[in-house]
This record gives sequence, C-alpha cells and structure tokens, in this order.
Amino acid sequence: MAPATALPPQSLTTAAQALIQAYNDRNWERAMAGLTSDFVYDEIASGRKVSGAGKAVETWKGWVQAFPDSRGTFNAAHVTEMGDVVLELTWRGTHSGPLQMRDGLVAATGRTIEVRACAIVGMQGEKVRIERHYFDMATLLRQIGMIT
Repeated sequence: MAPATALPPQSLTTAAQALIQAYNDRNWERAMAGLTSDFVYDEIASGRKVSGAGKAVETWKGWVQAFPDSRGTFNAAHVTEMGDVVLELTWRGTHSGPLQMRDGLVAATGRTIEVRACAIVGMQGEKVRIERHYFDMATLLRQIGMIT
C-alpha cells in the first residue's frame, strides 16, 4: 500500500503535535485550522466520538473546564508506513472545575493528575483527518479520588 501522504516524517510529526500544542495554548482557531473538514475525534477512554472540527474543539474545551491548567507533553512520536503519527503523551493538570462524565458532572476535587496517553493521528496532507486518543480513565479517576 502507498502512504496516505507524501510529506516527510518530521513534517507529519510536527503537524500532529500542533494539535496538542494548540490545546496547550488554548488556541482553538489554530487547532481548527489544522483539521480537515471531516475530522473525527475518537476518545476511546470516555467513549466519546465526534465528527467535525467544531465539535472536537468543544470536547477539548470541556477538558479545559475541568482541568484549566492541563497540558500535554510529548514523550515520543512515531510515523507509520501509512503516514499515521503515533504520539506518546503525558497529560498533567489540576481538577479545579466540573468534569463532564456520562452520568453527569463530577465536582472539582483540587487533585492533580498525571496520565500517560497515546494518540494515533491520521493525516491528510498537513491536516489531521482523525485522532484516536487512548488514555487510562481508571488512573485519572483514581487520581481525582473517584475510585480507589
């Protein structure tokens, strides 16, 4: 099979990382500019899957509401033969706002989180067409005191 894009690996990595950096900077316009019109965000741990850049940004804003100081840092990046980028991340932040869960809101606990994650980012040229975000929800819930 031919790669999905002809960009060099470093360009693909930079474009994939730009989404996390836009989140870190709370620059939603830059985030949206890096997404295709049919972008899909699939958040495996929470079971949320949204289509469209606007809906994805609203999902990310929900995380900022719950963890206003949250930031993702890069541990590693790998480019597959098909042109997808696998980002290994660590998310850190303080639970100082309401966290939207399937069964309602979880009030702020003031506790900090440090959660390892993996994002598989499918590229279309220099734009992201899909992101499958894997993280350990049990670790997050344990860190904020929701489970033991």
